[in-house]
Amino acid sequence: MALPVYASPLERLWYYTYRVICALIFLFLIAPILIVIPLSFNIEPYFTFTEKMLALDPTGYSLRWYDTLLTFGMANPEAPRTTAWWVDVWNNAAWVRAAKNSVIIGVSSTLVATVLGTVAALGLSRPEMPFRRAIMAVLISPMIVPIIITATGLFFFYSSTGLAGSYPGIILAHATLGIPFVIITVTATLIGFDRSLTRAAASLGASPTTTFFKVTMPLILPGVISGALFAFVTSFDEVVVVLFVAAHDQQTIPRQMWNGIREQISPAILSVATILVIVSVALLATVEILRRRSERLRGVTG
Repeated sequence: MALPVYASPLERLWYYTYRVICALIFLFLIAPILIVIPLSFNIEPYFTFTEKMLALDPTGYSLRWYDTLLTFGMANPEAPRTTAWWVDVWNNAAWVRAAKNSVIIGVSSTLVATVLGTVAALGLSRPEMPFRRAIMAVLISPMIVPIIITATGLFFFYSSTGLAGSYPGIILAHATLGIPFVIITVTATLIGFDRSLTRAAASLGASPTTTFFKVTMPLILPGVISGALFAFVTSFDEVVVVLFVAAHDQQTIPRQMWNGIREQISPAILSVATILVIVSVALLATVEILRRRSERLRGVTG
């Protein structure tokens, strides 16, 4: 909102002070990310800015740590970078293998969380649903309960059911963490949903299934996709549950970063962090685009 021309000196002072305070808070929140990104290009194996980096000397910057993400764990990293070299990267590189696991687990858990969360949100949005508040509290509890407690409970439960150390177990555990995000986003979308549209479709002879896929789903789709993106980010960044539930050879990117911090301090971790930041920003931008599209579809904005 622009400052009106008739504003008093005190109002003008608060106008600019407020914006300075907001800028400082934003800088405080974003500073760790701003520091990590340039450090990932450090040519030296340090977690601090070197004199060359501070002087903006090009020789102080390098892509060596990004290259390490491809070569670490390879059988023959010094070989010529032919097709055979890239096959070696795909099959043996530790970070690439962790990325593949993260993507497979993230996509699978997102599909499970999206389906179950959407169904739960549709049921909880109906006024005749009994004990709606109690059921909602139980379903979103993984978001509220400390993750270490959830991970411990999953470990003991999976140990008794045989799911511990298996990919289905990890996928279901990550889906458990993602379902609350899907429920909340889809429920928020359903608040502005016009129920008369489904009644109109039924009066025209549409079956409940046809009504859902032709009327309801297109309108709530932005909320469903937003919830799915949040569920994917939750799975992609999760490390505590993986430490409890996964086997030692089931590495994901966060677990590989955790192992790197414990066993081998390397700026390659900063390179991975930079890539994750870029992916997260892209996903959040997608969520914002979907939110605005949802508002346009519901007539909230023009």
